[in-house]
Amino acid sequence: MAKNYLLICSEQLATDIELLCQNIKASSNLLCQIRKSSSSIYANIREANYGQSKADMLSKFEIALKECNETEGWLQLLYNTKGIDETTYKNHRNLCGRIRRLLIASCKTLKASAKRNDNFR
Repeated sequence: MAKNYLLICSEQLATDIELLCQNIKASSNLLCQIRKSSSSIYANIREANYGQSKADMLSKFEIALKECNETEGWLQLLYNTKGIDETTYKNHRNLCGRIRRLLIASCKTLKASAKRNDNFR
């Protein structure tokens, strides 16, 4: 069985963010928001794997992409407010970037596939 790197990376990010939030001092709102956005990436990618159609899968990936961008924003705020150090910030931001690139590639592939299928009708 092939490894689903998108799912693996998103699970890692959601896990890492949850553990991070359990161990840092920051505003409860900021911690709540980053928990929600990072876990939403993971949840939407899991849902996409059982999408009812390619369009449904694409929709879930696009939502995950937005949540990935949001998570990067919350990480930036945590760093700016001294909630996390530079190394922690960069490590998590880099994982978000990897997920974002995988999501963009997946979305492009799904869109190209849909376009090819439309040409055969």
